[in-house]
Amino acid sequence: MSNLIILPVVFPFLIGAILVIFYKHTKLQRVLSGIGVLALIAISAYLAHIAFYEGTVTLAAGNWEAPYGIILVLDNLAALMLLITSILSAACLFFAYGTISKEREKFFFYPFYFFLLIGVNGSFLTGDIFNLFVFFEVMLLSSYVLIVNGSSKYQLRESFKYVIINVFASALFVVAIAWLYSVTGTLNMAHLSERIAEAGQTGTLTVIGIMLLIVFATKGALFPLYFWLPKSYFGPPAAIAALFGGLLTKVGIYAIIRTFTLIFYHEPEFTHKGVIVTIAGFTMLLGVLGAVSQFDFKRILSYHIISQVGYMVMGLGIFTPLAVAGAIFYIVHHMFVKTALFLLSGATQKVTGTTDIKQMGGMLKSHPLLAWFFFISAVSLAGIPPLSGFFSKFPIILSGFEEGQYVISAVALLVGLLTLFSMIKIFSYVFWGKNKLTEEQSKISVNKLLLPVAPLVALSVILGFGAEYVFQYSLVIAEQIMEPSNYIDAVLKE
Repeated sequence: MSNLIILPVVFPFLIGAILVIFYKHTKLQRVLSGIGVLALIAISAYLAHIAFYEGTVTLAAGNWEAPYGIILVLDNLAALMLLITSILSAACLFFAYGTISKEREKFFFYPFYFFLLIGVNGSFLTGDIFNLFVFFEVMLLSSYVLIVNGSSKYQLRESFKYVIINVFASALFVVAIAWLYSVTGTLNMAHLSERIAEAGQTGTLTVIGIMLLIVFATKGALFPLYFWLPKSYFGPPAAIAALFGGLLTKVGIYAIIRTFTLIFYHEPEFTHKGVIVTIAGFTMLLGVLGAVSQFDFKRILSYHIISQVGYMVMGLGIFTPLAVAGAIFYIVHHMFVKTALFLLSGATQKVTGTTDIKQMGGMLKSHPLLAWFFFISAVSLAGIPPLSGFFSKFPIILSGFEEGQYVISAVALLVGLLTLFSMIKIFSYVFWGKNKLTEEQSKISVNKLLLPVAPLVALSVILGFGAEYVFQYSLVIAEQIMEPSNYIDAVLKE
């Protein structure tokens, strides 16, 4: 059974390698990639079932047991992230079929799409912090190719910033890993947790933890290291921007949650309730102010990525089971809704030829399904009941007030209000008011493009109405990861 854990890493590699061979055959690549992402959903769903009913499962590569060998670990949190990743990758891929030009397709779009998933899935599964670095680099190298795919002048200029900031973050990651190994003598996460618990989290270890926080904050677009994101995510096509916006920043957030619940959790008054909560507050506020100031569809959504990841780390910073469960619920909600919104911006651009909302108007009459899909996703992002945004934010903010974190809780409420304002601004400019479309634009149908978006919008509604069950699942995950002995016992088999 444990051998199945490797499938989310090996399967995308095999599909990507096959697609490289047939890079000149676009139709065949579409068929193979479509089958591949659907198979990944099935694999991930089965692994989530195993993790929930059979507990944490580990795989020691080459039969080298922990802490010496390469260990893959499947617990409920990793399984959940794998499942969401597979769903999002399928939605973005099928959307790409109708929006990616043939010029972009022939430059290895499909192979690198799957190579990206190797890095993402490996980051969720690895039980070794050095291999977390390795999988991060696989993910980033693939993202560099995808983000410049098409090679427009704007893409190349803004993607350069994305590459440079991630290169510096990766260099800092290596330094932090080397220092951590010199202090503890191990890089296995479970073994690290055990040794730091035995020795105590000294000042040196806390500094290493903050270094890792800086690395992951860069990749997760947290304050003050988010400046690269809005323009970088504006350049690529909607399908790629949606995949990046819904998925890549969450890998950084996942790494923060894993690291600061398993390894560096002994000084929560400083690391969690001090540093992480402060970063979360500034991230939320500055991100949403950036969104409010914009009049471009994709740029508003890009700034909202920044503001919304603040809620996720806020839940971790408060560091109670209720708050962490809320953060996990919020990650699930945000990944679905943000991906849907980026795809809907792409569908809108397909009709209007622009992302400048001032040049749009009246699309509710000509494209009502597109308009209402956007409206549902927008109010969910803003946290309006009974959709998923409300029920995922509520436990985080409630925990903030219960733990005396009044300032950041007030900021979270204000950010929700400003998020609603910016979403209504998009709706009023793009879908309401006087119709600014030409007769030809009004006749352009995007119903086929909305097919892969429909499940994401539906999931936001389902998560809202089924919030009690989703939150119970999130609470199970939160309680599991906040008790490190669960992970340590599974990996080190104590």
